[in-house]
Amino acid sequence: MPPIELFTAPLCPFAHRARLVIAEKGLSATEVDIDLRNKPAWFLDIAPRGEVPLLRHRGHCVWGAAAIAEYLEEVFPERPLLPQAPAARAKARAWINVADTSLYAATRAMLHSANPGFRMQCALRLEDELRFIQHRVFGQGKRDGRYWFGAELSLTDLAFFPWFEQLAVLERFCGFRWPPECHGLRNWVEEVAARDAVQAIATSAEAYLEAYGGLAATLARAS
Repeated sequence: MPPIELFTAPLCPFAHRARLVIAEKGLSATEVDIDLRNKPAWFLDIAPRGEVPLLRHRGHCVWGAAAIAEYLEEVFPERPLLPQAPAARAKARAWINVADTSLYAATRAMLHSANPGFRMQCALRLEDELRFIQHRVFGQGKRDGRYWFGAELSLTDLAFFPWFEQLAVLERFCGFRWPPECHGLRNWVEEVAARDAVQAIATSAEAYLEAYGGLAATLARAS
């Protein structure tokens, strides 16, 4: 099999999504960490937007977490991570778009803002998003199984999970609070976190908090 190269950064949740797909499909990849504050010229030559994750395979470069996941799904179909029915596949893709445009987008805005009021608005918006997911996906009678669409893990589960793995950072530094009514969603987080492939490449909450330690001082000064 031609080698897979994954260009990544340690704290990037989108890069972690690519790692999770690779792990769940039982593949191996050579990881190359990129310093996002000092990107090497050779990386900018192969990365159209200068962003991670970027995957190189068979002489082709694929960028963007969602595109990488779809590429791996098509090239390595032996362990499928999308449903077979077209309507179900479309639903999975629609939820991945929700992850990108709601949770990740609001979190990025929060972490890059020096305005305490705006950060609180983002935190409240994120809490509302979790309530929405709880109601639409994990509410009583909404599904039958452990994962987003039931008994089988999908790319949707892997798209959302890295956000939850770093949740301690938002709780510690940004005023986010887990909505107490989101029991089903919390159970889902625990189910995904317990998978062997997920545990094999997991980063602890303590490690994330240490890595983001400078964020606390920055936000305190901004407040």
